[in-house]
Amino acid sequence: MKSSFVGFKKAASYLALAVGISAALVGCSGGTDTATDSKPSDKTEKKVQEIRVVAANHPWTESIKTELAAFEKETGIKVKIDSYFEDQLTQKTSVEFASNSKGIDVVMFRPLQDGKMYNKSGYFADMSSYVGHEKGYTDDFIPSSLGSVKDGDKFYGLPLVTETQVLYYRKDLLEEAGIEVPKTLEELEAAAKKLHDPNGVSGFVSRGKRAAAVTQFSSYLYAFGGDFMKDGKSTITSPEAIEAFNYYGNMLNKYGPKGTLNMSWPEAMAVFTQGQAVFYTDASSLFTNATDPAKSQVADKVGFAPFPAGPKGTKPYNITSWALGIGANSEKKDAAWEFIKWAESKEMVLKLQAEGNPGARISVWNSPEGTAKFPKDLAEAIAVNGEAEAVPYDRPVLINVGAARDVIGDVILAGIEGKDVKAAAEKSDGEFQKIIDSEK
Repeated sequence: MKSSFVGFKKAASYLALAVGISAALVGCSGGTDTATDSKPSDKTEKKVQEIRVVAANHPWTESIKTELAAFEKETGIKVKIDSYFEDQLTQKTSVEFASNSKGIDVVMFRPLQDGKMYNKSGYFADMSSYVGHEKGYTDDFIPSSLGSVKDGDKFYGLPLVTETQVLYYRKDLLEEAGIEVPKTLEELEAAAKKLHDPNGVSGFVSRGKRAAAVTQFSSYLYAFGGDFMKDGKSTITSPEAIEAFNYYGNMLNKYGPKGTLNMSWPEAMAVFTQGQAVFYTDASSLFTNATDPAKSQVADKVGFAPFPAGPKGTKPYNITSWALGIGANSEKKDAAWEFIKWAESKEMVLKLQAEGNPGARISVWNSPEGTAKFPKDLAEAIAVNGEAEAVPYDRPVLINVGAARDVIGDVILAGIEGKDVKAAAEKSDGEFQKIIDSEK
C-alpha cells in the first residue's frame, strides 16, 4: 500500500509540473487580451449533429436517401437512416421504444397499424408546437390524411405516403358494350352483371380473403352510410352496415371469379391484370401492377375512375399509409423536426411524387409535375377522392386491429358465400365489442 501511495504522489507531482509548463507556454504565446481571445472565430466549425431515422424498406426511403446530401449541406445535420422490412420495423421500434431508448430521433410508421398503440404508449413526441409555429403549415395537406396522425388537437406525426380506393376498369370492354364508366355503386352492379361471363371474364373482382378484405370493403361501408364503430360501440349490425355487407358479398358471389375467398390484393390484381375481370376496386398505390406491360397483359387497356358513390354519396377512404414522427425520448427533437419539415416540404414532396411516391400535398396533386408519373385519369380520380367526403381510416381505429379485422372479415365471408349476413354480423358484433371494450 505504501509503495502505491508513493507512486501516486510522484505521478501527481509530474502532472502538476506538466500543467505549469503548459500554462507558461500559453503565457508566452503573445496574447494579452483574454476577452478577445475567448471569442469564437468566424471560422470556428459548428459541431455536426447527427440524427437517426428508423424507416421502412420502401420506395420513399430509397428516394429520400439520394437527397440527403443537400439537406446535410443546408443544415449541417447529418442523417443516418436504418431501414427494415415492415414487420421487422414494427418489432425493432417497439423494442427500442419500450426500453426508453433515446436512439430514435425520427420514425417512419403506419398510422393505422402501429400509430394508435405507439401514441397511447407515449412513444411519440408531441409535434403540435412545431407544426403550430409554422403559419398555415397544414393548409396544403389533404384534410383526411391528417386524421390518422392526430389525437384531438395533438399532432404525433405528419402524413408521408397516401393512398385512396379507386375503380380500375377495362376501357376496351366498356367501349365495346357501349357502357359508361360507373359513377355509382348501382351503375357498377348493373355493368358488372351485363359484362359477367361465368366461363370467361368475370364482371368484378376485389379482395375476398377474411382480414384482407376489410380495408377494401370499408369504402363500400361508408358509401352506404355505415361505419365500423361509433362512440365506443360496434355498429356492424346497423341497417347501413348490413346493406354494405350484402352489396359487397353479392358482387363477388354473383360476378366474381372462382377462389375469391383466398384473394388478398396480389391474387385479385393478378385476375385483373391477366384480363380475367372487367372491374376491380383497390388502393391507388397499386396502379403500376396494372399499367406496367411487364406485369400486366392489359396494361394499355386499363382505365381509372373515382370510387363510385353509394346511397350516402362518395365516401372513399383516403388514408395515410406511412407517416413520420419524432421519438419521445429523442434528445435531438429540434434537428428531427428540421428533417421532417424538409422531407415534407412542397419542393421535396413534388420531387419524390414525380418518382412515384404519392404524398399528401394538395398543391402537388394539382401540379403537372406532381402527377407526371401517374396516368391522367388516375390522377384525376385521386383528386376527386381527395375533394370528396373522404374517410381517414380503412379499418377500425383500434390497437388490436388484427383481431378486429378477423371478426369483421367473417361477416364479409358470409356475404360472399351467400349466407345470412345479418346472422353473421350479430355473431361477430359481440366479439368485436369485446375488442373495443378491452381498450377503454
